[in-house]
Amino acid sequence: MRYVVAITGCSGVRYGVRLLEELEGDKELVVSDMGRRVLEHETDISSDDLNALADDVYDDHDLFAPPASGTHVIDAMIVCPCSQSTMAKLAAGVSDSLLTRAASVCLKEHRKLILVPRETPLNTIMLENELRLARAGAIILPASPAFYQEPRSVEMLIDFVIGKILDQLGQEHDLFKRWE
Repeated sequence: MRYVVAITGCSGVRYGVRLLEELEGDKELVVSDMGRRVLEHETDISSDDLNALADDVYDDHDLFAPPASGTHVIDAMIVCPCSQSTMAKLAAGVSDSLLTRAASVCLKEHRKLILVPRETPLNTIMLENELRLARAGAIILPASPAFYQEPRSVEMLIDFVIGKILDQLGQEHDLFKRWE
């Protein structure tokens, strides 16, 4: 399995890091400039350490990188976290970076595209963008952890969301206790 994991510049970069740690298969990484800045602000993880979690790393400004083409076959792309700015660009069909181009390719090729917004609250424009993308085939998977598992740490809250992403990809995991 081959995946593109993209990290944008909104709070919640730890979700993207944890996804890279847990996701099985070949992982291609694209991080926006603001995503790298948020990484520095919210974690003690260096860009080099983040890059080491992926098999291939592409510069977000390189529109000649393989994920920019529909002939580059992947199984899914996960934008985690997905900023509302990125969501708006995708909903409007703007492909001005590798990240937005690769996501657009997923939509046009009918490949799985999972968008993990973390923003709250949402205004009408944000909701309409998410609806438009869902209608186009994207999976909108908000970073909204459940509490029935009685989480005792931030890591457990993060693992719940990552587990839901892995469920969408058909990857088995034990990141959270399932409802019984």
